[in-house]
Amino acid sequence: MEVKASAGDITSVSVDAVIVNLFEDVERPEGATGAVDKLLDGMIERLVSVGEIKGKLNEVTLIHTMGKMAAERVLVVGLGKQDKFTYDSVRSSSAAACRTAKKVGARRVATVVHGAGAGGLDLEKGAQALTEGAVLGMYAFRKHMTKDPENGGPDIEELTLMERDESRIPAVRKGILRGRVLAEATNLARDMVNEPGNCMTPADMAETARAVAEDWGLELSVLEREEMEKLGMGALLGVAQGSRQPPKLIKIAYRGGDPDARQLGLIGKGLTFDSGGINLKPSDAMSDMKGDMAGGAAVIAAMRAIGELKPKVNVVGLIPASENLPGGAALKPGDVLKAMNGKTIEVANTDAEGRLILADAICYARDLGLTPLIDVATLTGACHIALGDICSGVFGNDQELVAAIVKAGEDAGEKIWQLPLFEEYKEQNKSEVADVKNTGGRYGGAITAALFLAEFSGDTPWVHLDIAGPFYSQKERGYLGKGATGVAVRTMVNLALAFAGERPE
Repeated sequence: MEVKASAGDITSVSVDAVIVNLFEDVERPEGATGAVDKLLDGMIERLVSVGEIKGKLNEVTLIHTMGKMAAERVLVVGLGKQDKFTYDSVRSSSAAACRTAKKVGARRVATVVHGAGAGGLDLEKGAQALTEGAVLGMYAFRKHMTKDPENGGPDIEELTLMERDESRIPAVRKGILRGRVLAEATNLARDMVNEPGNCMTPADMAETARAVAEDWGLELSVLEREEMEKLGMGALLGVAQGSRQPPKLIKIAYRGGDPDARQLGLIGKGLTFDSGGINLKPSDAMSDMKGDMAGGAAVIAAMRAIGELKPKVNVVGLIPASENLPGGAALKPGDVLKAMNGKTIEVANTDAEGRLILADAICYARDLGLTPLIDVATLTGACHIALGDICSGVFGNDQELVAAIVKAGEDAGEKIWQLPLFEEYKEQNKSEVADVKNTGGRYGGAITAALFLAEFSGDTPWVHLDIAGPFYSQKERGYLGKGATGVAVRTMVNLALAFAGERPE
């Protein structure tokens, strides 16, 4: 779908459908919606008066123009209550309207840009949110399907964002560019997570990263098993030893800042399939464990967006990639591993493997001098239970960095909630046979997992983002369809832009 900006009046554009907006509890439409309503002989106002149009967020009403306008159809999309209107409302309503347009077969669609009317939003940010919502909302993963979809028309080919003032078009175009880049990167992460495990192995992750690096001028290197052995990455290699698929440690780098400036480190868990190992998971939802590499996918996708936007900052992404399978050589409960920094780990549970591969990746990041460090992982069911599938949990040893991540998430419409790292919880990770064990038991599991990672981050400013809940949606919600969400991609890009001083406040 091409998204473009055009100066002009929404009432005179010749397209298959125009999208106009209405807040909840508004009795008489104004602005662009009012102008359209006038051409339709007050049809929108009449539908409001009889309660057919309520203006609730994501409510879409289809009206055929019957030749009264250049456009064939009008879609009236609800924005919800005006006092709760946000950029995420724009994303969500944009997705809802575009989905309806697709269902009725509209290929060329136009809408007005939020930023000049009652919503009171910044024009550029409004254009960005509209674009993100449309591109994210149109996403579907059908790579392995041989039949055409049963419902819905052809894809929207062109979405035009209309702005009456020609002088404001450059700001609209800038918003469209950033929105498209962020949404397309997020959709890349969704593609990777939605792939079955036999099509997204550690080697496949490395090849995806290679393609991204080639397309956007990034540096790429991949550590193989032999190099990991030389570096002493016993934790990562321990997890990988039960699988025939060789592990990979993917490094993808963007150099946009001063060569001597700090390098932001993004670390993503890349468990391309997690059976639980010898501590085998229940079979009911094991197929979902193809998505245990969502953190790694998010890092690769974020690096793609950073490479395209080219902020003045240095960023390095690290993705430890492996499978966790119960092969004959697999880890056993009670085994002891040695991480890259020399710390020994008792494997109390082979299904607590994500923190093991992250431990060596964090050690490697520190060895490279990366700072600060952000790790992103579908790490614990405990965090999913605590926060559900709406919100990610965040932990860190640097409160300013935690606050920056939360703000970056707010800008992206991704909810993040801080959980504690109280010293008292460390007791649960104590081992009688090694320096630390890889699980602290049932209670406070998200916290003890984060504290395990803290054993390896040391005094480097570090934040851990647990995305076990929101990495996957069980149903369509706003601009997210059922399946992988691509969570944390836009948050990480926003953080990089903030570090470069390029995020609008």
